[in-house]
Amino acid sequence: MVYFETERLRFRDWTREDLPPFRKMNKDPQVMRYFPSTLEDAETDFFFERIQKEFSSSGYGLYAVELKETGEFIGFIGFHEASFPAAFTPCIEIGWRLKASAFGKGYATEGARTCIAYGFQELKFPEIYSFTAKINLPSEGVMQKIGMIKVGEFDHPNVQDGSILKEHVLYQMKNK
Repeated sequence: MVYFETERLRFRDWTREDLPPFRKMNKDPQVMRYFPSTLEDAETDFFFERIQKEFSSSGYGLYAVELKETGEFIGFIGFHEASFPAAFTPCIEIGWRLKASAFGKGYATEGARTCIAYGFQELKFPEIYSFTAKINLPSEGVMQKIGMIKVGEFDHPNVQDGSILKEHVLYQMKNK
């Protein structure tokens, strides 16, 4: 099912054909540089199944994103219910992960902007959060470009103490 589109991107359900390029993307050190580690195939497969379950239970999730022009899978942009222990959770988070060849082309900004509009208009979310490691300036830049407001910083409880990824920035956007 196609949920929505932008000028260049299509947001759709995941298929089994997405699994090989998803595995490859999650093994790429450039793609995963702001995560604790790259993912082995079994970890990506588990993540893939978790995405499927979230769509089944919630009716939304991390949408598979493809280029409209070619049909090429380039990653995901979408929603996830964050539930780790923090003052702002549980919450709806918008997140994205694109393969390295899609970097620097404005896809994350274009897709996240449209995804947020879908979340507010169609899914009726009252607010949406986004967060990332403080050193992840590219993702923080996307948050700023799509109009999210920085509301704080926090130490992510699921990141090892002493890691340069522990400190996170927190952004929010409220439905008007």
